[in-house]
Amino acid sequence: MRVTDARDTDARDTDARDADVLVVGAGPAGLMLAGELRLGGARVTVLERLTAATDESRASVLHARTMELLDERGLLGRLGPPPNVGPGHFGGLRLDLAEAGDSPYAGLWKAPQTLVEKVLGEWAAGLGATVLRGHTVTGLDDGPDGVRVEARGPDGATRVFRAGYAVGCDGMRSTVRDLAGFAFPGEDAGREMIRVDLTGVDIEDRRFERHPHGVANARRGPDGVTRLMLHAHGSDPGARLRPPDFAEVCALWARVTGEDISGGRALWIDAFDDACRQVTRYREGRVLLAGDAAHVQLPVGGQALNLALQEAVALGGRLAAVATGRAGGPVAEEDDVLDAYEVPDPYEVPDPNDVLDAYDAECRPAAARVLGNIRAQALLLFGPSAFDPLRQLVGELLELPSARRHLAAMISGLDRPRHAGTGIGTGAAAPARTTDHTKRRRRSITMGKLSGKAALVTGSSRGIGRATAIRLAREGALVAVHCSQHREAADETVATIEKEGGRAFAVQAELGVAGDVHALFLGLEQGLKERTGSTTLDILVNNAGVMGGVAPEDLTPAAFDRLIAVNAKAPYFIVQRALSLIPDGGRIINISSGLTRVANPQEIAYAMTKGAVDQLTLHFAKHLGPRRITVNSVGPGITDNGSAIFDNPEAVEQMSSYSVFGRVGEASDVGDVVAFLAGPDGRWITGSYLDASGGTLLG
Repeated sequence: MRVTDARDTDARDTDARDADVLVVGAGPAGLMLAGELRLGGARVTVLERLTAATDESRASVLHARTMELLDERGLLGRLGPPPNVGPGHFGGLRLDLAEAGDSPYAGLWKAPQTLVEKVLGEWAAGLGATVLRGHTVTGLDDGPDGVRVEARGPDGATRVFRAGYAVGCDGMRSTVRDLAGFAFPGEDAGREMIRVDLTGVDIEDRRFERHPHGVANARRGPDGVTRLMLHAHGSDPGARLRPPDFAEVCALWARVTGEDISGGRALWIDAFDDACRQVTRYREGRVLLAGDAAHVQLPVGGQALNLALQEAVALGGRLAAVATGRAGGPVAEEDDVLDAYEVPDPYEVPDPNDVLDAYDAECRPAAARVLGNIRAQALLLFGPSAFDPLRQLVGELLELPSARRHLAAMISGLDRPRHAGTGIGTGAAAPARTTDHTKRRRRSITMGKLSGKAALVTGSSRGIGRATAIRLAREGALVAVHCSQHREAADETVATIEKEGGRAFAVQAELGVAGDVHALFLGLEQGLKERTGSTTLDILVNNAGVMGGVAPEDLTPAAFDRLIAVNAKAPYFIVQRALSLIPDGGRIINISSGLTRVANPQEIAYAMTKGAVDQLTLHFAKHLGPRRITVNSVGPGITDNGSAIFDNPEAVEQMSSYSVFGRVGEASDVGDVVAFLAGPDGRWITGSYLDASGGTLLG
């Protein structure tokens, strides 16, 4: 297969493609990747050979890093949430993963693969991904203008799909890997493990119980199903063409344990081995791999599933940026005040090949480390009596807290910098960024200065609004989290606040349309009444806004009207409506922008609307002074709100140079300023514009 340059894209041919990216395989990795690609704006088609989702349970646990990723995408609620199933193990030796480190999800979380696939499938489809079942890939061609994938459909006919890129997420027997010619070195299997889900028989729970003829594990779930795992010494995995039948399982279980399980009923049986292989590269031209298509290993402790999901996230944002031609460019979101200034031209966009190769540079070593610890565990699990001294030594080491933390963090994926394996960086040299999401994990609600107060933060499903809502809740306020469209993101913000012990509820109302303020306050007043018995609103934060982002010559009247409607008209009438709810001594904070103080021709109309907000602040402050209601503006500068541009190390370095502190702002930096103005310490400030740009405007 010829390795092609990611820049060799024929733009004239883009519209003729079936998708920007073809994903082969609708397992957890493929569905996770499909959702990530859609979040990045790429058109995605998933080809899956199975006509329906499998009912095989396979992997059943999630680890801390994966839980964090799912939490960030608002997916944990759809999982149940999954229960913490207690400690895990390392090679059969008890290891409590709750000691993994500073994560709210340190531990082992029960989530059957069938449920994970269902949740990810619904999520990806809801974002607009197309999943075609019953399509078996039979051919693949990587050309200079894109990829061509041949697949036999459910009717037996062969169809050709065209896309800019293809990703194999089709498991350890990956067709994509074989067709694309990836080198796949490693070691063949030497040992076998059989897994069975069993009902109708009562078996005592045991944790990797060692016997002269093998190793047995049994754990009964709350649904009454017992999962058996069995290794018989001397078994030959190379001789097995298909999973054993139940009669063979019964015979092997009796041989190892001396117990009769023939009266039970097997729901699922499969056999796995300890083959260990990994591709030498995760990318060949326009074809990439993720999950078990890139590596095979013994499925112990759920590490394969978690690694696959983390690789999908690491690839998704990068590939979406390259496939859509953005390569990490900024995206304006409606429910956020995107206060990152335009980086002056000439701005060097990262080389697409570097962006994609960074995925390989990040994930291949991480996977090699996982494969290494799995091989070590296989020796501890299944090695004969000659390995008993090694087991004893490792057991003694696990008595040391530092050793337990080290291994628990390694298995949980918490031993790498936050950006590694999560797709936050777009380059191998991307600096580790501590996101607001990570920061807030390490804090808890501090009931104090705002206890008993109620606050409304518009546009608080993400970015500055989200950080502000969380900060106010930490000070004890009941927070109404508003969104225009992204209800799932607002619900996730509420869940984060509640997880920390705070109080919040979501309100959805699109701004900039007829009846917007009325709809907002209907939901707000109902939520306040249900939780406090009144409709008193102590704090109003006008944060929601939209940006223009076009040259002055290209701005249309319709776009101008929308900017005015959302950024200037809505805040005015929100303040007007709120005045009947805000008691004397209340607080109003309007999020302005540093662009009212520095020129950026791409955002003339946006800056005009924010200038109007500053005037709203000034005049309402004088009007409401007799009621001791303070009204102030906060002007952020270059602030990391999660947009893709902040994943670009070169862009971040350039933007950081504008601040006297040598860094870009975090959303929490602005949220803390808002919290100060909202509290009693801000009582003597009104009608002011607070520069929250980190010294960006000092010249």
